Amino acid sequence: MTVDLGSWRKAPFTGAGLTYDCFEKGAGPGVVLIPEIPGLSPEVAEFGEHLVDAGFTVVIPSPFGTPGRPISVGYTLGIVARLCVSKEFRAFAVDAERPITKYLRVVAADLAARTPGRGVGVIGMCFTGGFALATAVEDVVVAPVLSQPSVPFPVSAKRRRDPGLSREEFEVVKERTRTDGLCVLGLRFSGDRAAPPERFSTLRAQLGDAFEVIELDSAPGNPDGYGKGAHAVLTAEVRDNPPNSAFQARARTVEFLKEHLTATV
Repeated sequence: MTVDLGSWRKAPFTGAGLTYDCFEKGAGPGVVLIPEIPGLSPEVAEFGEHLVDAGFTVVIPSPFGTPGRPISVGYTLGIVARLCVSKEFRAFAVDAERPITKYLRVVAADLAARTPGRGVGVIGMCFTGGFALATAVEDVVVAPVLSQPSVPFPVSAKRRRDPGLSREEFEVVKERTRTDGLCVLGLRFSGDRAAPPERFSTLRAQLGDAFEVIELDSAPGNPDGYGKGAHAVLTAEVRDNPPNSAFQARARTVEFLKEHLTATV
């Protein structure tokens, strides 16, 4: 897979004491697309192009990895090792506010000020899945999408249940679902241990009907032929000929963004 990142506008962006390159393209309502491990890979860039083609202004921050570098096992393991000890991400912490999410809120606020619509969407995937929910503390984030959220790493029962943000942040998000009409979209494969079902159970219990869940069947013998390691709902597992359930999940994600970014209030 090849995607020309040269067609994206690249510039450093500083917020909350952090500076990372951001890639921007498109016109229309704003969407912040946070890369999954190992970074802004060709698969993530392709998804960004898909969102641009759907009519959004897309900003992709690059807080880890090398933009455009293809995924490989060694590359991925190196990024994981770095992220495990990074204070910006706090990969194992429970009930935790993460510095990177403060940065992403500033990115979202800046994008909202420059784009049409009633706010912006934020999509997190894999390691960054839960970061999208934490950005919804910011009022301009009106469509958070959590795809296979994997932080904190689910190495204990407590971490599997943790929603991926601090209690104080979660209370703000819950209040917004009650008073501001905030809705959250969550996606995962049924057999994905990295994005455990206990985490979605916590989110369902706390957010109620405001949490829309798409859970794709990856059990043995599943109709789409997903392997037992199926994980990347919106990127690696999407097939369009014929369309599989990940393709449909991606289509619903685009629809969810359009519903909430262009709705009148």
